[in-house]
Amino acid sequence: MEAQAIARHVRVTPRKARRMVDLIRGKQASEAVTILTFAPQDAAVPVRKVLQSAIANARVKADKAGEPFHENDLVISRIFVDEGVTLKRFRARAQGRAARINKRTSHITVVVASKEGAR
Repeated sequence: MEAQAIARHVRVTPRKARRMVDLIRGKQASEAVTILTFAPQDAAVPVRKVLQSAIANARVKADKAGEPFHENDLVISRIFVDEGVTLKRFRARAQGRAARINKRTSHITVVVASKEGAR
């Protein structure tokens, strides 16, 4: 059984989010939540929220199918960060100049699967 969650337009740069994603790839879902809870980086918060959403989606999917659900059996089978839209901002400067500021966003995707389904 697989379940996924996607967060779009997250206001974290993809490079910073990939650091957190690489840290938890392939681990058990409950262990990954613990790692992200205590990680000092700001990018850990949105990644943790998406992971918890994927776990909740797996719980709902198991309930609908009438299968037993054990959170300890879930493994992160796939997790990746794609680049989202770039928010373009301008800040006025002296003598009519304008500094362009690009704010990057991310799309975070997490797929969790039961241990036998992850292989």
